[in-house]
Amino acid sequence: MVYIYKKRIGKKDYYYLRASLNKGRKAVTKDIAYLGNSAEDAKKALSEIKEHKDEIRKSYKKISSFLESNHYLELAKKNKLKHDDLFGEKLLEVEACKIHYIKEFARLDKLTKKQMINNFIIDFTYNTTSIEGNTIELREVHNLFEEGITPKGKTLREIYDLQNTKNVFEKLNLKDRVNDALVLKVHEGLMEKVDQRTGYRIKDVHIKDSHFESTPWQYISADMKELFKWYNREHDKLHPLALAAIFHHKFEKIHPFFDGNGRTGRILMNVILMKKDYPPIIIRKKYRAEYLDTLSDADEQNLFAKETNHYKKLIRFCSTEFTENYWNNFF
Repeated sequence: MVYIYKKRIGKKDYYYLRASLNKGRKAVTKDIAYLGNSAEDAKKALSEIKEHKDEIRKSYKKISSFLESNHYLELAKKNKLKHDDLFGEKLLEVEACKIHYIKEFARLDKLTKKQMINNFIIDFTYNTTSIEGNTIELREVHNLFEEGITPKGKTLREIYDLQNTKNVFEKLNLKDRVNDALVLKVHEGLMEKVDQRTGYRIKDVHIKDSHFESTPWQYISADMKELFKWYNREHDKLHPLALAAIFHHKFEKIHPFFDGNGRTGRILMNVILMKKDYPPIIIRKKYRAEYLDTLSDADEQNLFAKETNHYKKLIRFCSTEFTENYWNNFF
């Protein structure tokens, strides 16, 4: 197996083509070609290598993704972004995705963009419903939406859960304001044929495995109004991904619905990002425990305090999910 390895010495990057070889029971790695000091140099050098062509072809997508993401990381560095302690070094990676999204993805033909967005929505739908316990596998989700094949041995609720999520995402109108009407519309769409209890809850709930108290039902409307005030006050001050992540946490802490809070919150994150011309995000099922842990860590933050010190862990987690899923879905 061959792959690209980047080494940083001082302020300079060095790209190498590296091979991982099995020698007996041991895996041995060695550099087989120096490719230059930039992703663009590495692309050119890679195209001129005559040896290892078969191995390069087998790993082509992974190698191309690595070089493309590093090329746009180099472009992001040229913008000399102001340091943001909430992100640390992750901010450059996030901005690299934004630059690629505008320069490359936005210029694709309509059919290719539609196909890539559709694949993203299927991936998002699978992960966001799986986090809440849906047992339908990704392959079955693809078969359901692409081939019309209904998965066997699954409940109607699970199938409606998937269909609703996809439908709601596809019908999002980014001109809608972030307010009660939008939140209620998203939630109602997600709950169609799943749960009749739409609208803000009218009883208190106990949230399993949580260490915080959700808003008492009598104060939900008031807290949601405060949340929208916070959003309107901060939406031009915070970085869009920080805005989306913090909004998500505050929304989940209020927990305004009987069911569907997580699914609604993750769609609202994407509304906030896309309204700011950033690509959407997927929180992956396989990192569910870490995701819940970062939300829990942020619970120490007062619901509407101006400070953001407890959100660093959540924002850096979301930054990783944002960047890794971007290059998986939009490259």
